[in-house]
Amino acid sequence: MRVLVLGAGAWGTALAITLSAKHAVSLWARDPAQLLNLRRERSNARYLPGFRLPEGIGLPDGLPQGLVQAELAVVAVPTASLRGVLRAIAQARPDLPVIWVCKGFEGGTSAMPHQVVAQELGAAWPAAVLSGPSFAVEVAQGLPTALTLASADGAFAQRMAGLLNSARFRIYSSQDVVGVEIGGAVKNVMAIAAGISDGLGFGHNARAALITRGLAEIARLGAASGARPETFFGLSGIGDLILTCTGDLSRNRTVGLRLGRGERLKDILEDLHHVAEGVSTAQEVCRLASGLGVDMPISDAVYRVLYHGLPPGDAVEQLLAREPKPESRD
Repeated sequence: MRVLVLGAGAWGTALAITLSAKHAVSLWARDPAQLLNLRRERSNARYLPGFRLPEGIGLPDGLPQGLVQAELAVVAVPTASLRGVLRAIAQARPDLPVIWVCKGFEGGTSAMPHQVVAQELGAAWPAAVLSGPSFAVEVAQGLPTALTLASADGAFAQRMAGLLNSARFRIYSSQDVVGVEIGGAVKNVMAIAAGISDGLGFGHNARAALITRGLAEIARLGAASGARPETFFGLSGIGDLILTCTGDLSRNRTVGLRLGRGERLKDILEDLHHVAEGVSTAQEVCRLASGLGVDMPISDAVYRVLYHGLPPGDAVEQLLAREPKPESRD
């Protein structure tokens, strides 16, 4: 299968490397300067250093050129750029199946990626989301990884999962697009919370409590949005949550760690050189939860730290001071 990966960040590059073992892959970079470097060095020194691009990976000059031969588009741009890329696909290839891997909500609208896809491509377009516990570095290394591919069209999800699956890149299919997207988005907010707790030196017990109660918040928001409860106990739910809240490669956990140690958010984001989706997601999650009447105290605390200057220590203390309730209702 001829696959075009749109977006040459860390995740897009890792996917291109992994998929190239089984498919004819091209990698599209938006920035002309980055494209020149990729062609010259055959590596992505900025976003995924230390990995050579296999010679079979094509590097097209522009998006229209890359789309001409493709049989599948894998959209690996940040959520903020998703709509524009989808419009380009719709104009160039109105028959091309699309899989997106971005996580979060569209700024200002709180729209989930699948809603943006439906608005730009139509509800009948063959499309799916790929999500789950996955650090780009480990995927590029060929270490075992398992993900969920979800589409409203169950047959399409199964077919794509079968085509993309390999021995060390295991893909499970699902029809719960909403659940997979909510799990993938909100876990980034919880990772910031877990990082703050770790940065403050609150220990493993506190981190475990945050992860557990964070899963409860994710499930509540999912239920209010029409997701299936069982999704949150799978790869794109608790699997992704555990990885992102505990792994040292997590950008969102790193943001939380440094906030907990007293650093300024502005300085942290400037140093990252990558998108930490949880920062923007926190605002949209709180907006969505408020509209649905869903109680999400951890998400709200992270939002107030990021956007209202609440000291991280105070945020955690306020969470701990909440009135105890039966666990099933808290």
